[in-house]
Amino acid sequence: MKIGADLLCDTLLANGIDTCFANPGTSEMHFVAALDRQPAMRCVLGLFEGVVTGAADGYARMAEKPAATLLHLGPGLANGLANLHNARRAGSPMVNVVGDHATYHLELDAPLTSDIESLARPMSHWVGRADSPETLGSTAEEAISAAFTAPGQIATLILPADASWGAAPAGDPVAITPPHPTAPDAARITQAAAALRNGRTTTILISGKALRDAELDTLDRIAQSSGARLMAQQSNGRMMRGAGRIALDRVPYKIDLALATFADTEQVILIGAKAPVGFFAYPGKPGKMLPESCEVIDMADAGSDLPAAIAALADEFGVANSPAPRHASRAKPDMPSGTLTPDAIAVALAHHMPDNAIVCDESVTSGRDFFRHTYGAAPHDFLQLTGGAIGVGMPLATGAAVACPDRKVITLQADGSGMYTVQALWTQAREELDVVTIVFANRRYQILHGELKDVGAGTAGRNASRMLDLDNPALDWVSLARGMGVEAASASTVEDFSDLLRAACQRRGPFLIEALI
Repeated sequence: MKIGADLLCDTLLANGIDTCFANPGTSEMHFVAALDRQPAMRCVLGLFEGVVTGAADGYARMAEKPAATLLHLGPGLANGLANLHNARRAGSPMVNVVGDHATYHLELDAPLTSDIESLARPMSHWVGRADSPETLGSTAEEAISAAFTAPGQIATLILPADASWGAAPAGDPVAITPPHPTAPDAARITQAAAALRNGRTTTILISGKALRDAELDTLDRIAQSSGARLMAQQSNGRMMRGAGRIALDRVPYKIDLALATFADTEQVILIGAKAPVGFFAYPGKPGKMLPESCEVIDMADAGSDLPAAIAALADEFGVANSPAPRHASRAKPDMPSGTLTPDAIAVALAHHMPDNAIVCDESVTSGRDFFRHTYGAAPHDFLQLTGGAIGVGMPLATGAAVACPDRKVITLQADGSGMYTVQALWTQAREELDVVTIVFANRRYQILHGELKDVGAGTAGRNASRMLDLDNPALDWVSLARGMGVEAASASTVEDFSDLLRAACQRRGPFLIEALI
């Protein structure tokens, strides 16, 4: 006899969802048993729920389909919310299965009882509850349909224990037809094309699937023909970069740099992107990065069929006689020597990064010049922190490596934010994932030292330093990694770092480099 949990597993698999990142508890044991009966389902354990949700995010960005997560009641979901926030901002599809007490047990107000729906809603596009095995199939179908909705959505399915262990109704699981993204709006396309012809200073600001090879090539031809500047928004789920691709800049994080970038801009065309705003508010500085007089043309939002919209713009504007796309040439900047610096790390990556690598960036302040040194690096995919909630770097890399086992994954990881989800290293070791983690070990929340000054709050004294510095004791990342089964070594010179990186990129399996900067 099949139970509700079997039906849920069958429905996930019928819709191509064959990976489950999990940290289960008692209420989910029948679902665990059902997963155990499904050899087609890959189950990956994370030792903290933030690792689970962050890994599902990285998986979705590279696999271009949802993974399932398995979380234990409200507190388990709450532990994973920060990286659900990042996934939501990235447009990553995901089906969260959150266990709950049996329906008849809820009235007893047992210790783990909570309002799961209220916890889930801020970080989910869809929230549903299956109160019986009879409704579980249809509820799962709704969740999966929501997850597949462009650009990718977070669906949270609450699974009471008795809906999981109760007898499932007869019938086969349903394979849904994923919803189509919104078709291009002809009027918006015409408006954007007209703007490109009017001679005003123009920026085409893009994100989402506009950052893929073919779309970037088309947009670069449009930019060349029109004289427009082509840029990516500041935070993006996935960018294709490196030699043979368009060398694209992002909106700067620093507010003064962003203001200067757009100072002369008269019109902005948005394609899958949002109008640029400051990451935070700063006293005496504007929140919007565009001049007040700048016209904003929202050609296609994130839920649109962006490849179709870009093709339509090319047809409307006309690119038949435009120059060929300006692809970056393979280039390796001169390697420095001596004391290790963040710039030197980026240069070493330009030298040693293998073809088709996946770079997961949570380097925060230390990696801001990564782009400048790697336009001509080997072609790679670039995944970054999208929602500002730190602790995503190593989980993101974990999920990307599960999705793409034949590609080298490189994590650029700030040390402070790395401690939020250091447990991801254990999962990398257990799953034998091909991930090189570079920890920028400056032993402080460097970004917060800068933010303290930028908001006009002064410089750090004793008490502030104790809240912003990570010394006394200093974190020992080599020991932390080895304790979780990951080989590791430390480097404080460019020469040592370069040697370690070269060796790590030439071997398989997880490896961590503590970069003392």
